[in-house]
Amino acid sequence: MRSEPVPAASALPDSRGLNLYTADSGFDPLLRLYLGHELHAHLRPHFERLGALAGSELDELALTADKNPPQLRSRTRAGADQQSIEKHPAYRRLEEVAFSEYGLAAMSHRGGVLGWPQPLPPIAKYALSYLYVQAEFGACCPLSMTDALARTLSRFGDAALVARYLPGLTSQDMDTLTQGAMFMTEQGAGSDVGATATRAVRDEEGWRLYGDKWFCSNADAGVALVLARPDGAATGTKGLSLFLLPRTLADGSPNRYRIVRLKDKLGTRDMASGEIRLEGALAYPVGDPQRGFVQMADMINLSRLSNGMRAAGLMRRALTEALFWARNRIAFGKRLIEMPLMQRQLLKLMLPTEAARSVMLYTASQLAAADGGDEAARRRVRLLTPLLKFRACRDARRVTGDAMEVRGGCGYIEEWSDARLLRDAHLGSIWEGTSNIVALDALRAIRKDESLIPLLDGLRGTPFDDHLNKAARFASEADAAHARQAATTLYYATAAAILWQEGERLPRRRQLAGLVREYRLEPHDPFQRTGPPRPDLLDE
Repeated sequence: MRSEPVPAASALPDSRGLNLYTADSGFDPLLRLYLGHELHAHLRPHFERLGALAGSELDELALTADKNPPQLRSRTRAGADQQSIEKHPAYRRLEEVAFSEYGLAAMSHRGGVLGWPQPLPPIAKYALSYLYVQAEFGACCPLSMTDALARTLSRFGDAALVARYLPGLTSQDMDTLTQGAMFMTEQGAGSDVGATATRAVRDEEGWRLYGDKWFCSNADAGVALVLARPDGAATGTKGLSLFLLPRTLADGSPNRYRIVRLKDKLGTRDMASGEIRLEGALAYPVGDPQRGFVQMADMINLSRLSNGMRAAGLMRRALTEALFWARNRIAFGKRLIEMPLMQRQLLKLMLPTEAARSVMLYTASQLAAADGGDEAARRRVRLLTPLLKFRACRDARRVTGDAMEVRGGCGYIEEWSDARLLRDAHLGSIWEGTSNIVALDALRAIRKDESLIPLLDGLRGTPFDDHLNKAARFASEADAAHARQAATTLYYATAAAILWQEGERLPRRRQLAGLVREYRLEPHDPFQRTGPPRPDLLDE
């Protein structure tokens, strides 16, 4: 570990203005590995600029927007009965950077974003979003849903519907941008989507939707995908059809639904989530009416992958802040990072953070192959997505909390980023499926989609083959009561193998893989001393 003179004790070290890209010295080598030379060289200036923004302007905007949540207005000042959501200028600027300047919702769907002539691969989008979310979490939800809706609409919508709405969904002009949403949760159904009660009724103008949606994020989105049950359709998920719901009709009039209220949330306070009452709203069927839930699952799975990415980003920001504080805070005549107990604490933050990033990048690389027709890659993504969403989102809750403790009392007050990171981290384990639901989905991917063998085949040839085989056997035989344990062991065995593969060109990754084995995959005796801390791994 580096040995440097200890400065005199001074004011509290402040990380404001830190470039979150260059401060994370392990990120750029990973991007070179996954992006390839040409794309990495093209995007690196964009990463560097976004890292500088994330550590300064975007962070300040996020703190301001978090303290000024959106307000629902039901009438204009002239008394017209017209709903709108008033958002703070700080949040609007955060949207502008994400949607317009970086085109994060558009780059997977068309060429020209960030000067790249073709659509950018998923890994570029997730890597850039991973950096952006380290400053701002709330806007990433509309960003993810807009991107995912564009994908689902392109895959399943008819040509006329795609031609009408896709240009707006992929626009970088804030005046023509159409943001997307997913209105699925109902009070009487929750995670049991098959209990959806929203009705779809056909009349001479088309399909009309009736019912209440209980938790709708990005409540004023231009379009939303909605699950509803046509009258007379079967019960359960088989009877659900998928519809595209526009906020405004072709003649410019508002559609027949209203926002009942906005949610007062623990986290993502700056992003508008609300309750929606559908009162005969006009909607357009998407795809096969007998496969509505299956088609909606495409959007849900992409949103789950985004949830995992965001959890990885939150952990990285928390780790960056903890490392900065430990390197610069003086106590008892030493830097905190020189103290063995602090070194252990920082390594406990680093381990799940690095595991989540590697699993996220690997999954994104497999998604590109899957979209290119690789069936084995498709099956890998099918399993990796719930594994990442389950474990990374749970790990983020602990990492953000323990990182707050590194900063001490300062971390607990709202002037610093720690409290906001902690509040936002709790979201990932709830949205797009709670931990129990997603762990069960991982087992479903193994049994119904036969995803386990392709995953193992892509990761064999490392010192972790035995751990992977044990985890695979346990997951294959696990009942519902052991789904969480099965998902956890398979996730960490997978992470260790991916880290080892990355270590062919980045040796430090193999040291991290060894720590995953030691602390996540091997049995522990609570009365035995563990090995010494590894301060060299903290020299990023």
